[in-house]
Amino acid sequence: HPITGHKQMRTQSVMASKQMLVAVFAVAFLPVLAVATEHLVGDDKGWTLNFNYTAWAETKQFVVGDTLVFKYGSPAHNLVEVGGPDFVACTQTAGAVVRTSGEDRLALDTAGRRWFFCGVGPHCKSGMKLKITVLDTAAPTPQPAPTNPASKLQARFGETAGAVTALAAAMLVL
Repeated sequence: HPITGHKQMRTQSVMASKQMLVAVFAVAFLPVLAVATEHLVGDDKGWTLNFNYTAWAETKQFVVGDTLVFKYGSPAHNLVEVGGPDFVACTQTAGAVVRTSGEDRLALDTAGRRWFFCGVGPHCKSGMKLKITVLDTAAPTPQPAPTNPASKLQARFGETAGAVTALAAAMLVL
């Protein structure tokens, strides 16, 4: 039956359109997936003396799922993980976790503060120590608020253009 066939094609076309619309909205509004980061402590210098780990840490964002990698020459250095008061005093207590592999990989699996130092000789007191705060999730990048009506209009146009771009990209994928 030609009429039945035509009706069936229209039904399939409407269903395909609805599926595409759902897919487009799913792609356009999916949250950005966080990717775990591997942080090489001290970058190319590694875990060593005469490096400002406080300044290094200030340029990083540590998130649950990330990994810290400490590279150093053993036995010249080691890695001691302690609590806050022991960190401040450079005290290696009996319960401290001491690592000596020369390439220690630590998974940041919980949010909160972590404290590390080198327990060899006076290295900790010489500044070979690192304090970080691990966040549950990455903080969003702040966007400056527009101050005048033209800026507000431009910002809204930018958002709309972004949505249209996402919609077009989704259509290409389908």
